[in-house]
This record gives sequence, structure tokens and C-alpha cells, in this order.
Amino acid sequence: MILDGLGNPWYRGDVGIKDEMIKKIGDIKEGAKRAIDAEGMIVCPGFIDMHSHSDFALLLNPKAESKILQGVTTEVIGNCGASAAPIKDKTIDLLKDYTNPMLGFLKDCLDWDWRGFGEYLAKLKKGIAVNVAPLAGQGTIRIAVMGFDKRDPKEKELAEMKELLKAAMEEGAFGLSTGLIYPPGCFSQTEELIELAGVIKDYEGIYFSHIRGESNTLIPALKEAITIGEKAGVSVEISHHKAAGKANWGKVKETLRIIEEARERGLDVTSDQYPYTATSTGLSALLPDWVHEGGVKRLVGRLRDPQTRRRIRKDMEGDRLIYWNPLKATEWSNIMISAVGTERNRELEGKSIEEIAKLWDKDSFDVLFDLLIEEESNVRMVFFRMSEDDVITVMRHPTTMIGSDGAAISREGPLSKGKPHPRSYGTFPRILGKYVREEKVLTLEDAVRKMTFLPAQKLKLRDRGVLKQEYKADIVVFDPEKVKDRATYTYPHQQPEGILYVLVNGEIAVEEGKYVGKTAGKVLTPLSVGALTPT
Repeated sequence: MILDGLGNPWYRGDVGIKDEMIKKIGDIKEGAKRAIDAEGMIVCPGFIDMHSHSDFALLLNPKAESKILQGVTTEVIGNCGASAAPIKDKTIDLLKDYTNPMLGFLKDCLDWDWRGFGEYLAKLKKGIAVNVAPLAGQGTIRIAVMGFDKRDPKEKELAEMKELLKAAMEEGAFGLSTGLIYPPGCFSQTEELIELAGVIKDYEGIYFSHIRGESNTLIPALKEAITIGEKAGVSVEISHHKAAGKANWGKVKETLRIIEEARERGLDVTSDQYPYTATSTGLSALLPDWVHEGGVKRLVGRLRDPQTRRRIRKDMEGDRLIYWNPLKATEWSNIMISAVGTERNRELEGKSIEEIAKLWDKDSFDVLFDLLIEEESNVRMVFFRMSEDDVITVMRHPTTMIGSDGAAISREGPLSKGKPHPRSYGTFPRILGKYVREEKVLTLEDAVRKMTFLPAQKLKLRDRGVLKQEYKADIVVFDPEKVKDRATYTYPHQQPEGILYVLVNGEIAVEEGKYVGKTAGKVLTPLSVGALTPT
């Protein structure tokens, strides 16, 4: 049963593949070197993960098992302002410390022998299981030029950031990403972001934004992203669209209305979403922005100082925080430690801050501060703070596509540490099993469209995202009656069921639900996929 990805009903047929391409669809009589019997199965385009953080994971483990086994054939990397390049020697240590939690605390396992965006992409081209569409991270660019200074850039610094971004676009970036609750992105004013977004306009780039707050400041944060897009004249993608904290539940109806109004004005604004009610990020993100100034070592130093700790606590207990506040958005019992950098606190993984406070006989704030000190900020959390009704509301909207917000990790080896958010293993089969088959939130046709053609259209991938002759053979074969996610918050390292075959550029990467070791993925660039015409 063929689903073309465009939202059309399925139809019966054969799919003929030669080399990397789909050469024929229909009733194929010719013989083949290899035939896959997909009777009763759905055959559709490979899933495009619109929001991924596999930038470093793919260097450590190019097999990308947690993604390829759920049917992902293309990942958009470099999201939330955090890309692996460009890098400057003078600030590389700041970048290493900052990204270490994203690396699974494995910064010392990398050789860090790249600097430019193109040099990083060249390392990926040596062999990866999935295709990647890279973004240039505004946070990474700002670190390269300004470190973690909490101030506006000088004219010379802004010019240098624009040059780094221009180089990244010319070397293959699809656009610019921001993470405006994280340092140093949170130190940037709107005008700085408009200036940078203006650079990508000349390359038809997309502005991807983890907006400046998803809880009490959700509405103005969304409007800021739209303003940046309109003033710079670029397309906008709202990352992991949500309303965090019980007091903000229901606001997604207004945010979706704002998106619709912007589209009526002519702005191409869309969003992506993962199908869970918990977020995940570094534990240090709970701290006020000023605590991050100067980088991780300065942050830890501030936490050691009793007077500064009292100031931090006062800010977090009050109403001064601009971005998010754990006491306003949720309770300590809903903040679970998912991974730590050292063995000394390994037994805390899977426990909430509230549980650890009882175990340590400490106040929850002291647990937060002391744990960050002991682990030198190398702590990740899972944060339960969204409404299932909101998840469904956003999911049903025609402008919403699917993105895991997870990295390509594995059940064994260095990337198997901790209890990561289950989205890294289960996002796409969860949509198909829970929200299509069981709860009928989406039709099967629309769910596949949100995973394939819709992101391909946004990225201007001219030869992927649709099952069509002369398109690349990125294909998933799944059982619509059995497909489901198995990863949980307690036991996250579990692959899904019902994803039988995955082909990447015509090569079989998953066979009968098992990874078979192919690394046929490619580094996609706007020029290589036909999204830009060379001048």
C-alpha cells in the first residue's frame, strides 16, 4: 500500500529502485536483483526529522541507530543555536564545555580538528547512516566571536558574525537557528537577530528558532520570531511548538492563530513538534541568564559563592526571570535527572529533584546548585510540563511537522549513557501507533505528510519527501497494525516495533527491523538538492 507523502490515500503498486533513484512505480513486470515482499505493509517516503541534535553524535556513532530504526532517513541538525561549527581557537574551550552535555559528556572523545562549517561537513561525508540537512547555530557563531559576554556586539563583532554566517551558508547551511533561552543566544537582542537573519535572505535560508520562552512569555516570544522573519524577509520555523507550565496550557490556540495571521500577511511560518508532554535539556538551563555569563567555569564559581546562591534563589523564586522558571512552570517533582557526567552521581539518574532532596536531606534549590557544582554543569534533565490536549491541538494543525528534538544515540557504547528522553527512539512510530492507530488524532495519510512532504517542502528538497519517479529512494516499509514506540522515560533505550525496512539513497539500512550496517546517508546542501541556483 503506497502512501506518496502528499496526503493522498494509499494505492496498491510496486516500487522499482535502481541505484539511488525510484525508477518506476506501478505494476512492475520486470525481474529484479532483489525483491521485498511488502504485502499488507505501508510503503512511504523516509521520515524527515525536522528538529535534531545529532551534530556531534554522528561523529561518534555514524550508524545513528536510534533514528534509522524508527524510519528517519534525513535529519535537520544544528538546531537551537547549537551547531558544531564554525569554531574559533580562542573560544573553543568555551564551546566544548557548553556542548558537553549534548555530547553525552564525551567532549574528550572528539578530535575537534575542524573549524569552518565546510570542514565539519567534510567529516560527516566520510560515512553516515542518515542524510543530514545542516543549520548554522547563532549561539555557536556568537561563542566564536564573543564567548559568553552578556552585551550587545560591537560593530566589528557583528560584522564578523555575519561573515561567519555567510561562509556557513555558502558551504552548505540551510539556514540559521537560535536558542533564545540558552546562553549566549539569550544575550542577543532582537535587532542583532534581524541583522543575522538578513544574511540568510540572500541564500533563501530559513530562520529556525527555539523562541525566547515557551511558558509565561510564549506569546511575545513567538511574535518576536515572526517579527524577525518579516523584517529580514525570510521563512520561519518555530521549534518544538508548545506551551509549558500549567498556567500556560491552552495558549497554543492563540499561538496557532498568530501563525495563521502571519501566513495571511505572506510570511512562510511553520512549526515542528515532538509527541510528548516532557521536554529535555541541560539542568543549568533552569538558572537565570546572568549566571551563565562567561561560560561554564564562571557559572560553577558563582554557584560556590553563598551570597550569589542567595541572589540566584531570589530570582528563581520571584517574577524577574524573563524566560522560564521551574517554580512557575512546574514543581520540583516534575524535574527528573536523566544523565550525569560522572559515576559519583550515577544512581541519581531517573530520580526527580524532589526525590534527591529527600535522599540528600537538602532543600531542592541546594540540590540543584550542588549537583551542578559536583558535575561541573554536566547534567541533563527531563522536564514534565506540557498538556496532552495542547500536544494534540498543535499536532492537528496543518502547518505542524514532526521533529524529535533528540540525538542519534544507541543502546550500546558511549552514546548509551543515562536515561535520555524517549523521543530519540520513539518519536515517529509513536505518531503512527498512538496518535494514528489508537487515538485517531491524525489520519495515516496526514501523519505521513507531516513526516515527509511537509518538511521536504519547507527545506526545498526537490527530490525527496515524496514517492515519485526520479526521486531519491529514501523509503520506509512499516506494518500499520503493529508499528509503535517502546521507549519510556524509565527504559528509554528501546527500539520501536513495526518498522520493517528502511532504505537510504536506495541502500537497505534496516532489514526485518534490524540495522544492517549501511552508511549510505549524504550531507545535503541547498545547492545539492536544487533549492538554490548557483549564481
